[in-house]
Amino acid sequence: MQRNRKPEKGIEVRHEADCRSREGGRCNCDPSYRGHVWSARDQKRIRSPWFATTAQARNWRQDGLVAVRKGSLRAPVALTVGEAAEDFITGAREGRILDRAGTRYKPSSIRNYEGWLRRYVLPALGDKRLGDVRRADVQDLVDALVGRGLAGSTVRNALDPLRRVMDRALKRDLIAIDPTDGIEWPATSRKRERVAAPAEAAALVAALPEEDRALWATALYAGLRAGELRALRVESVDLDANVIHVRAGWDDIEGEIDTKSASGDRVVPIIPELRPLLLAHLMATGRRGKPDALVFGRTDSDPFLRSTPRSRARRAWFAAGLEPITMHECRHTYASTMIAAGVDPGEVMRRMGHSTVAMTLDRYTHALRGSEAETSAKLQAFLDRSRA
Repeated sequence: MQRNRKPEKGIEVRHEADCRSREGGRCNCDPSYRGHVWSARDQKRIRSPWFATTAQARNWRQDGLVAVRKGSLRAPVALTVGEAAEDFITGAREGRILDRAGTRYKPSSIRNYEGWLRRYVLPALGDKRLGDVRRADVQDLVDALVGRGLAGSTVRNALDPLRRVMDRALKRDLIAIDPTDGIEWPATSRKRERVAAPAEAAALVAALPEEDRALWATALYAGLRAGELRALRVESVDLDANVIHVRAGWDDIEGEIDTKSASGDRVVPIIPELRPLLLAHLMATGRRGKPDALVFGRTDSDPFLRSTPRSRARRAWFAAGLEPITMHECRHTYASTMIAAGVDPGEVMRRMGHSTVAMTLDRYTHALRGSEAETSAKLQAFLDRSRA
């Protein structure tokens, strides 16, 4: 049993309810202790948690005095996680809060963040003050979501907006420590995207209804995202120079939007395999010569619905005995085919609209069937030449 006859400076003592000291007698309990320091910056006293010994409280106070001088310890703010999350979402919509690349968040990303916050984060942490959230609280939430059977990637996505909120609070000195730092995350297994070999890609396009061939061929042979295909206008398809100018995307709620990133605004070559299909499509729809018309729209001004060409394509491919492919997998196919053809990774990066070569190499260089033999032959030829 610890006795503390004279309270130390900066140390508070809390006795148990039935302790004799509360009536002027001698302490007969095991009291708790906490340290406190004064923050001139906040004009507030900052207190530690309660400890079992004076030594623990004293050590905290010594560290606290140093941290206050350095500015790394501040008094807790009254702002709750829920309030900070609401401000984050509002700021992202208004464009005053930017993403990690320093660009505006896309409308779909904001909707995803808002959904994840409301569904997973706020029920558990929304009422807590930012400064009161501990790493253990975040880890408990991660463990609880894993226990509910959520996949590792889903857990990471669900807590990503919380990480952004806390990172923003840390950089604005609203909290001293980011409680999302150092978390043990569940493993994620990246699904290998399907890639169609060149002969298979040609067969997939040939099996489609004529009205859909140019759309899927542009996804396979130019690598445009689904949103970019929906927003593509006739003026952006230059059949004289054989290039496509990718300038916009399409959001279901917001309509036409900027490309996914600054590097997404790009020029993509129209290869001979694709050109006649695009020309035939523009002629059949009567849109050639209408600069503002949507190339693949239901009408000149209404974009196609994602589900419509997908459903028609799946029916055609099943009837032909072919394995269906998604538009995003067509984009993977485009990048992988360029890599297999020996196109420089920097060039692939630019045509894909990526911001770094690392992203291109990490995500889109899937090995095509049969490329192993070609790689082996190239390596052996190099060795043979070096020994000659």
